[in-house]
Amino acid sequence: MDTLDHMSNVPSRERSRSSDVPEGQDAPKPTYAYLGPEGTFSEAALRAMAPEARGLPCVNIPAAMEAVRSGEAEAAVVPLENSLEGAITVTLDEFAWGEHLLITGELLLPVQFSLLAREGMELGDIKRVVSHPAAITQCRNFLARELPDAVVIPAASTAGAARDVSEPGSPFDAAIADPIAAEVYGLVEVAKNIGDRKDTVTRFVRVERPGPLPEPTGADRTSVVAFLKDDHPGALLEMLHEFSVRGINLTRIESRPTRDGIGRYFFHFDCEGHIAEARVGDALAGLHRICAEVRFLGSYPRADAVQPKIKPGTSDEAFAEAAEWLRRMRAGQV
Repeated sequence: MDTLDHMSNVPSRERSRSSDVPEGQDAPKPTYAYLGPEGTFSEAALRAMAPEARGLPCVNIPAAMEAVRSGEAEAAVVPLENSLEGAITVTLDEFAWGEHLLITGELLLPVQFSLLAREGMELGDIKRVVSHPAAITQCRNFLARELPDAVVIPAASTAGAARDVSEPGSPFDAAIADPIAAEVYGLVEVAKNIGDRKDTVTRFVRVERPGPLPEPTGADRTSVVAFLKDDHPGALLEMLHEFSVRGINLTRIESRPTRDGIGRYFFHFDCEGHIAEARVGDALAGLHRICAEVRFLGSYPRADAVQPKIKPGTSDEAFAEAAEWLRRMRAGQV
């Protein structure tokens, strides 16, 4: 699934805000922050997740998330992980250390690179190519095959590279960037879909200030950050046990340094299910008992709509029946 039905996944506080607009007046466009400048993959993700939103480009991911905290933006769309490069660590750390924000939706964006140049340039004219190092790496085969003699220069972002190419007197002939950068900066696509892998995907998440959660859909994901009370043998296993004993599948686990010294880490977990479901809520409560801190990052619909397989004995009905049985035993109703 490449896009989300945005309004079905918007928390109730945003829907109620739209319903308060006087009849006959258009609701104001929400402002969504993203990693700029214009023409980035983050802007492409924003367009897919919230086509009705007004984009607010920011200099980096922390600035985009801070725009939400300050109220400058209602939400932000930020990258969380890439199928080739792995986790976006700056996003993980911002969730762990910054003022609390919640994930309320996600998007799986196919990553497509194009070679962009000024009008009239042809492939044989290109001698200097500029792009972000990750994009250069992911287009290595194309560059070696089609532009073996070109000089390749790293840039801070793919969109920034496209902007540099568009400027009068630019020393660069072409940029590797998202196709939307051609639209933004008045360039043309000399070559399309030039990445070495055609199945590369980046997972983006929508983040908002804390408030009501999206309702369970049956195909949800829950994200948390967990800090160990102390480092001891089996500490990670104890945390994993809270999920496995309740039949909960982890879809991602990342360790990040606590900044308190070498060898000290905290953990990001993504798991199947919604905190409103008994097995997930019980697992998070178990984590809370054994960890120094558990930061809940949200329960939200999965972009791929995959539904979990419920292990026997871990359904909401099974938890409710067990609770009723325990109540009867405590009341002496054997």
